[in-house]
Parts: sequence; C-alpha cells; structure tokens
Amino acid sequence: MEPVIDQACAAALYAEGDAALDTGASLLAAAPDADDALHRRGEEFVTRAWGRGWHPADLVRLVRLELDERRAVLAGTLIAAETARYAELPPRWRAQLADLPGPAPRNKPDRFGYASDLLELYRLLLRLPAIEPVGPAPAAAADHLHRPPAPDEPRMLTRIRALLAKAEATGFPEEAEALTSKAQELMARHSIDEALLAARTRSTGSPGACRIGVEPPYESAKAILLDAVASANRCRAVWNGDLGFSTVVGFEPDLEAVELLFTSLLVQGTAAMTRAEAGQRASGRKRTKTFRQSFLMAYAQRLGARLADSAERVSTAAASDTAADTGGLLPVLAARDVAVTETAERMFPRTTTTRVRGATDLDGWNHGTAAADRARVGSGSGRTPGGRDGEIMA
Repeated sequence: MEPVIDQACAAALYAEGDAALDTGASLLAAAPDADDALHRRGEEFVTRAWGRGWHPADLVRLVRLELDERRAVLAGTLIAAETARYAELPPRWRAQLADLPGPAPRNKPDRFGYASDLLELYRLLLRLPAIEPVGPAPAAAADHLHRPPAPDEPRMLTRIRALLAKAEATGFPEEAEALTSKAQELMARHSIDEALLAARTRSTGSPGACRIGVEPPYESAKAILLDAVASANRCRAVWNGDLGFSTVVGFEPDLEAVELLFTSLLVQGTAAMTRAEAGQRASGRKRTKTFRQSFLMAYAQRLGARLADSAERVSTAAASDTAADTGGLLPVLAARDVAVTETAERMFPRTTTTRVRGATDLDGWNHGTAAADRARVGSGSGRTPGGRDGEIMA
C-alpha cells in the first residue's frame, strides 16, 4: 500500500490549499488496506521531529495552537505509538507522555474526514522548523540501556510538591501565602545544597535546559511571570511566542524548582483573577479582557520583585552559615551563574528584548498586585500601570 500513501502524501503535503488535502484524503478513503501504512508514515514524521529538537509536549502544544484539539489528539496517538518502540526514554519525556491526550479512534467520524485530519497534521509536522535541543532524543537514551536506574525524586522536592498542592487547593489566601512562602524557601535551600555538594565533590556537571509551555491567552504576562520565577531560581528564560513556549536554562535542581513554582503560581494567580473578576462583574463592569490582562501583568511584575528579594535573603543567610566550612558560598553561586549565562548565550546567540503591552485597567492592576502580595515570597514593589511596558527576552 506504500504507493497509495506516497501518492496521497505527494498530493496533499507538498501543495497548498484545501483542494490538495481533499485529493489526498479521497485516495486514502478509497484504500482501507493502507490504514496501517498511513499511521507508520505519521510515526516517521514524529521521529523526524525529535531529530529537529522537538519534545512530545512541544509537538502537541504546537498542533493545538496551529490546528485544533482534534488534531492534537491525533498527534498524541502517533507520539504514543512512536515512543513505545524505545526501551528507555529521557526522564522528562516520561512525564510528558503521561500527559498526552487519550488515543483517537480510527476513521471517525468517517474515513474521508479522518484521512483529511491526518494529512493536515502531517503537513504541519513535515514543515516543523529546527529548534534548540534541550536534552537527548530517545534514540540517544537507548544507547545507555545498562546504566543503573535513576534515583527516586529527592525528599525535598516531594515536600515542595506537597506544599504547593496545598497552596493551590486551599480557599484561604493566608494559608496559601504561608505554604507558597515555605515552598520557595525550601527551593532556594535545595538549590544551595546542590551547589555546595557539587563544589565539594568537584562535579563536572553543566547547566541543562527545559521547555515550558506559555500559551494564550495573555501569554506575554505569563512569559514575564516565568521569567521572574526563572531569574529568582538562578536560571535564564527565553520566550518563543510563535511556538508557544519558553526555554529555561539552568542546573537541574533549579529547573525543577522553576517548573514547580511557575505552574503553581499560575494556578494560584488564575484562581485569584477569577474571583476578582466575578466581583467586578457583580458590580456591573464589562471590561473582562483588559481586566485580566492588567491583573496578570501586575501579578507577574510584583511577584518578580518579591521572588528576587526572597532568593537574595535566603542566599545571604546561607552564605553566613556556610562560609566557615566551605570557603564561601557566594563564589560557588557566582560560578554557577556564569555557567548558566554562558550556556544560554551559546544556545541563543541572537536573543532580543521584546517590549510587551502594558496594563490599561487600574482595577485589574490593583487586584493583580494584591494577589501577588498574598502569594508571599519576599518583598518589593511593581511598576504602576502608567509606567514602562514590560520587557522580556525573546
């Protein structure tokens, strides 16, 4: 059945327009025996994506942004089938695969529509750009099948996850504030302990990177929040707005902290925004979009200052505690900062600072600032709505 697949792909994937897709889908709909070969062709496109630097979550996110949820489910089905062939996968891939959408039933709602959806997905996969690799592809991991199993998650990270889960679940702002503050302190302490251990053992470890989704709506405010979280945890974040993610560069314990804290703060901020917006609507206000944009921008700006102050305070206290028996913590941290900066600049030699639209709704700004204050992680002040627009590396 490969000739039918080749003919359909040639008709649909290398030409523009719906007519080309219809021609390819018609060929496939008339050839039921070609179904398995059609899916194998899709798995080949997925394999090519790994070679271009993409990860499973990146791929599904882009399909959802560029096409729709139906094709994202198809992409998840192809990814699950393609990755099942590997005896071992990189650690971050396992979590991403666990979050894939459920499998799509074949040939629903009908053969023609299903084939058309697949071909439109294949057209997108075929034209994926190469992006900066962040860790090994599964084929590379398969070369190390005899290495010992990865250790369990450090107890500190388990505690941090539990604290943030409680902060997201509670309906009491004061309790969420205390839980989030404690989690941030544990993150900073965990990062410092890892840095000191690496210095004592003369570890040759180097910074790595991960990608974190930054999706619409209000993606610029979310990207600023992620940048603030990354900076406070000794990482660098570079936003790619077109592809819907930021790449975060840092040492592995710090990357884990950024992923955990950003996800939790976004959940907490969204919940606080929803409550504040409900109060605004009850009083007769209708400017929902500008309120949300201003709320999230203020939330991100204020938290950035507070996170930075909190990180500095913990580092200063730790430096005074450890200076006597380590020869000084600050030089160790400075060396890691230099390593992270050099790695980020090597990965992204042509980054630019992008100005983003400022806040225009005073009530939204004030509510967002108050929500950031309730997620207490330090002290500091944010810009006012009349100040300069936010800036972010992109």
